[in-house]
Amino acid sequence: MQQHLIVTLDGKDYLVEPGTNLLEFIKSRDTFVPSICYNESLGPIQTCDTCTVEIDGRIERACSTTIDRPMVVNTQNDRVQTSQKEALDRILEKHQLYCTVCDYNNGDCEIHNTMDQWGLQHQTYEYKEKPYEKDYGPFYRYAPNQCILCGRCVEVCQDVQVNETLTIDWERQQPRVIWDNDTSINDSSCVGCGQCATVCPCNAMMEVNMEGNAGYMTDLEPGSLAAMIDLTKKAEPGYGPLFAVSDSEAAMREERIEKTKTVCTYCGVGCSFDVWTKDREVLKVQPQPESPANHISTCVKGKFGWDYVDSDERLTQPLVRKGNEFVEVGWEEAINVIADNFKDIRDNKGSDHLAFISSSKATNEESYLMQKLARQVIGTNNVDNCSRYCQAPATKGLFRTVGHGGDSGSIDDLEKADMVVLIGTNTAEAHPVIASRIKRGHKLYNNTLNVFDIRKHEMAQRADNFYQPKPGTDLVWLSAVAKYIIDHDKHDKAFIDEWVDDFDEYYSTLETFTMDYAEETTGIPKEDLIDFAEQMAAANAVSICWAMGVTQQDIGSDTSTAISNLLLVTGNYRRPGTGAYPLRGHNNVQGCSDMGSMPDKFTGYQNVTDDEVRAKFERAYGTTLPSEVGKDNHQMMEGIHANEINSLYLYGEDTGIVDSNINFVQSALEKVDFLVVQDAFFTYTASFADVVLPASPSLEKSGTFTNTERRIQRLYQALDPKGNSKPDWQIIQAIAKALDHDWGYTDPSEIMDEIASLTPLYSGVNYDRLEGYNSLQWPVAPDGSDEPTLYMNGFNFDNGKAKLYPLTFDNFFKQDDVYDLHVNNGRLLEHFHEGNMTYRVPGISYKVPNAFVEISPELAEDRDIHEGAEVKLISDTGEAELTVHVTDRVKGKEIYIPLNSNSSLIGEQAGAINLLTNSDVDKDSDTPSYKRTSCRMEVKTRRGKSPLNPTNFRVDKQRKPQYSVRVQDKWERDDYIFPGNQVNK
Repeated sequence: MQQHLIVTLDGKDYLVEPGTNLLEFIKSRDTFVPSICYNESLGPIQTCDTCTVEIDGRIERACSTTIDRPMVVNTQNDRVQTSQKEALDRILEKHQLYCTVCDYNNGDCEIHNTMDQWGLQHQTYEYKEKPYEKDYGPFYRYAPNQCILCGRCVEVCQDVQVNETLTIDWERQQPRVIWDNDTSINDSSCVGCGQCATVCPCNAMMEVNMEGNAGYMTDLEPGSLAAMIDLTKKAEPGYGPLFAVSDSEAAMREERIEKTKTVCTYCGVGCSFDVWTKDREVLKVQPQPESPANHISTCVKGKFGWDYVDSDERLTQPLVRKGNEFVEVGWEEAINVIADNFKDIRDNKGSDHLAFISSSKATNEESYLMQKLARQVIGTNNVDNCSRYCQAPATKGLFRTVGHGGDSGSIDDLEKADMVVLIGTNTAEAHPVIASRIKRGHKLYNNTLNVFDIRKHEMAQRADNFYQPKPGTDLVWLSAVAKYIIDHDKHDKAFIDEWVDDFDEYYSTLETFTMDYAEETTGIPKEDLIDFAEQMAAANAVSICWAMGVTQQDIGSDTSTAISNLLLVTGNYRRPGTGAYPLRGHNNVQGCSDMGSMPDKFTGYQNVTDDEVRAKFERAYGTTLPSEVGKDNHQMMEGIHANEINSLYLYGEDTGIVDSNINFVQSALEKVDFLVVQDAFFTYTASFADVVLPASPSLEKSGTFTNTERRIQRLYQALDPKGNSKPDWQIIQAIAKALDHDWGYTDPSEIMDEIASLTPLYSGVNYDRLEGYNSLQWPVAPDGSDEPTLYMNGFNFDNGKAKLYPLTFDNFFKQDDVYDLHVNNGRLLEHFHEGNMTYRVPGISYKVPNAFVEISPELAEDRDIHEGAEVKLISDTGEAELTVHVTDRVKGKEIYIPLNSNSSLIGEQAGAINLLTNSDVDKDSDTPSYKRTSCRMEVKTRRGKSPLNPTNFRVDKQRKPQYSVRVQDKWERDDYIFPGNQVNK
C-alpha cells in the first residue's frame, strides 16, 4: 500500500498521496485560492502569482508545489491575503474591467470570477494602457491592452498544439505576446487551431465571430466603452455592484446563446466540444477538458470551419429533373418519384440492379438505416461506403492478423509510446490533433519519432529519422526489418509463444526479404534500415500509425498486414503505448463500416454469408435476406457500364469527384438509369442526378459517431434544419415507408437500441451511457464495459491467438518513360476531402483559395518553370490543369496534388486530382490505388501568381520553438518582485 503524507490545510489534517499537486489538492477540498494562470489541462505556468499560500511559514506558489513531504498549509491568514491582493492588483493594472460590455462576459471569465469570489472591492494600481493595437487574424484576434501575460496561449501553442508560434517577449519595456519573430497573426506560422483563444482566461484572445456579437451592449465603440466604465466606477463604491450588474447581463445572454455538445464532422480524430450559437450563427467552438479524444485541442476546421452550415448555397428543397432542368418539388413528390423508380427497377430487373452508397459523414444510425434499406426493403447487398476509398486495406490487414479492424489502443497511447512510427501519413495535416499528441510526446518526453514517407511534410521535418522509400514499396522494408529482428534473436519469443500462431510458416516466407533486397527495392540504405530495426527491437513500447500513403496502393492490404506482422514479432500489442493505428480519414468512416454499410458484412463485421448471422437479421427484419456478397463502390461503377446496375442512391458522397478515374465514374453517372443524390449542397455529383434531396449536416441533427480509436460519442442537435432540409435518417425512413416498410423510428436512440440488439460489438451501447461527454470504445459488453486497449483477454480468433500472415512482393516501382512524373496526392490541413464544406468557410478559402501542384526545386529548374506557373498534367486516363507551388517538401520527379477541389463552387473540375488517377485497385479490397499514378507535364506559362496566399503558414514562415512560457525571463526583470517575498521579509 502506498504511503500517504499528512497535509495540514487551514488547521485540518488530510492524508495525501505523494506527488499530488498542492493547488489541485486545495481545490479538491473546496477551498478557494485564486489561480488565474493555472489551467488543469496545461499545468503550472507560474506567471500570475495569485495562488500564493503559506507553506510551513513561507509564502509560495501552490500551483508549482508538489506534495513530497508533510506540510502545514494556510490559505487564509493576513500574510496570504496580502500577497494575493498584490498579485490581483498587478493583473488589474494590465486588464480593464468592463465586464457588462465585454463579449467575454459569459459566466466563464476567470479574471471577473476570481476578483468577485476573492471579494476585491478596489484596485491599488491604476490600469495602464499599452502602446499596442489589436491584431486581427482571419479567425481570432489579440487585444494586448487586455492581456495579463498569463502565458496560457504560449503554453498551449508551444507544448500542447506544438505549433511553436507564440512566445512572450519579456525583454520589452511593456511585454506582450508575439507571433514568430514579431509579425502579425495573419503573416505568421499560425495554423489557426484556435487553442490560444480556447485557453485565454479573459478577452485578450478571442474568436472574431464573438466580437460584438455575444453581449447586449458589446457593439459599442471603444470610446463609449471607456466612458461607461469610468462613469460606473465613479458612481459605485466598489467592484461588488459592478460585478452584480455584469452577472445579471451574463445571465441574460444565456437566453439567446445556446451551448450544445457536438462531435466534429471533419477527420477521424473525433474531437468533441460545445458549439455556441446565436440564432443560426456559430459564435465559437469551445472544447472541454473532458472531451475524451481531444481534450482542449482543435484544428482550424473543427474550431472555425462551420460557416458552411448556414451557407446561402445550402440545398433547402428537393429537386427533381424534368427534361433538362431541375425543378423544386415537395417532399412527397420527390419521395414518390424515388419509390416508383426503385419499385420498377426491382420488379422488372431484380433487386441486384439497385445499389446504395452510405456516407462517412453521416451518423451511425443513418448508415445503419441505409444498409437496412438496401437489404430489407430492396433485397440486395449492393451497399458500400467511402472506406472503400481509403481504409478497407487496413481493416483487411488487421482482420488477417489480430481479428479486429480498428485502432488497437487510444489516442492517449500515442503520447505514451517510447517510439512512434508514421508510415504514409501526413498526420499534422490529415489528423492534426493526433499529430499534436505525437509532437508533444516527442518534444516533452523524448519519445522517438520515425517517419517513412515519400514527401517531407511537417512530421518528417520533426522526426528523429526520416526515410523516403520508393512509392509502394513499404511492404519490403517492413518485412526486411521483421526478418532482421528474428535473425538476430531480438524478437519477443515469450509473447509469440503465448499469443501468436503460424510463426514458422511466416518466417519461412521472409527468406527473400534481406536488407540488400530491401535497399535495392525501396532505395533506403540498408544501414538505415538496420539502425531502425535495432531501435524498434530495443524500444519498450512501439505504436505504428499509417494512412492513405499505405492503403491507396496496389498492395494496400498486404502492406497493412506487414505492419501488423512487425508489431506481433516485437510484442507490441496488448500494452499501453503499443499497437496498430490505421488513422481513419473521415469523422465516421469507422462507424459507417461498423454499421454494415459494406457488401459483405452486416453490422459489427458479421458476414452476410454466415447462415446463423443472416437468420438473426432475418428474424429482426421479418424477411429473407440475400446471401451472396454484393458489389462494392468500384464494382458498382463497372456494373453500370455493364448494364448490371440501373439505379444508384448515394448520400453525403461526392462520388463524381472523389472516386478514382472520374472520367470513367462520371460516364457511369451519366449512363445510370436512375440516380438519387442526397447532400447538403448541390455537389458535382448532383449535376448527374434525377432526384436531389436536401440533407442536414451534423449541427442540425442528433446521433452518434465512431472515431478512429473506436470511440462512440453522441452529438446533439444545435440548430433546426435549414429551410426544408431533413436529417438523413428521416429521409431514408421516408423512402422505406413509401416502399411499404414503416419503420416508425421517432428518435435516433431507438435506432441505436436496434443496432445494439443485433451487434455484439455494440451490445452495451445506448444513449444513456453516452450522455454528455461520456463515450465508449468498442467492443462494448452488454453491461456497458468497453475496451480502450484491445486484446487484453486475447486476440479476436477462436483460440485467442493472433496470426502471422505470410506475404510476397512483386509491386516494384518503375519509372515510365512517357509518364515520367509520379503523382502523390492527399489532404491539406485547411481543407477537407473534396472541399464542399471548407471552401464555403471564408477564412479557410482566404488562406487556401484553390488546389495546386507541389513541384520540387530540381524539377522546376529542369522544366524552366517558377512559382505560379500554369501546367497541364496528362496521365493515361485524363488531364488536369493546375498552378505550381515550388517546394522542397517534394523531391525529384515526385509531385503532390491536394485532393480538395472547389469544383462544385466554380462549376468546372480542371484541377481535380482524380482526372489523372486510374481504375487500378488493391487486389484484396478493391480500394483504388490513387497513389499509383504517373503523368507527364506540359508547361502553359512559366511563372505567375503563387497559388498560396502569401500569408499561408507554408510560405516562408519561421516558427519559434521553446519550452513553455520562459517565466524565468519574467522573474529576471528588474521591475519584478515576487509578492511572497514582500510578505516574507
